[in-house]
Amino acid sequence: MQNNIIISNSRNLERIIKSISKGGTEKLHVLSDFDKTLTKAFIEGQEVHSIIAQIREGKYLTPDYSPRAHALFDRYHPVEIDLRIPLKEKKKAMHEWWDMHFKLIAECGLDKKVMMEIVRKRKLRFREGALEFIDLLHQHNIPLVIMSAAPGDMLRMYLEQEKRLYDNVYILANLFEFDRGGRVVRVKEPIIHSMNKDETALQDFPVFEVIKDRRNVVLLGDSLGDVGMIEGFDYSSLLKIGFLNENAENNLKAYRKSYDVVVLNDSDMNYVNELMRRIIGQ
Repeated sequence: MQNNIIISNSRNLERIIKSISKGGTEKLHVLSDFDKTLTKAFIEGQEVHSIIAQIREGKYLTPDYSPRAHALFDRYHPVEIDLRIPLKEKKKAMHEWWDMHFKLIAECGLDKKVMMEIVRKRKLRFREGALEFIDLLHQHNIPLVIMSAAPGDMLRMYLEQEKRLYDNVYILANLFEFDRGGRVVRVKEPIIHSMNKDETALQDFPVFEVIKDRRNVVLLGDSLGDVGMIEGFDYSSLLKIGFLNENAENNLKAYRKSYDVVVLNDSDMNYVNELMRRIIGQ
């Protein structure tokens, strides 16, 4: 396992752990991405579809949905991953993509029954140790704030299915409005996408009242953009843990600059759990 753990600066990591631990659990909260952070990126060598991609890849909606959704993917995904494109331009493109896709979803008949069917198939799997991680936070009443570009209603269903939608878990994600029959009408603003988490201010959500005095933060993400989740929050100590699931040779340098700990190769969360137990004093 240790071969998959990269520590950017050992001395700095120990300093952060000591500082957070000294503050106690009542001063701590966890801020985490969902897809490919708390969940696996690959299963048996095959990439696991994100929540939104599970809708796109399945034959759940009207026949024209999948080709239209794939056309949007083919148009916008290259922009998302092209490091040469300025961030401002990327953000504009990602908002267009998410907005058009959510409108397409509503037009093509997504409803609560389809969502539950997708969740029941369990094609998305939690990373080994992730459920224990959630349990550990619950046992010590440490808020877990999940910020995700995924459909929040389905994210909630996944946690409910695993009996992990605890009262200390808060979900900041894209939420749908439904008609009386449970069919999606529209997505609620603001839309969260992969490039604007730095603009999704925690202060704008009710959870801020829960965490505003918990200024020690453990942040988990799988993209460089996930570090932006903490933007605007007046933290005291911050421990950043990044999951670099693929292309480590090309991306490790950038991840080491952004994260204090980098977990390689879609590995488990055992080391993360060890860190949390050290912080908690367990």
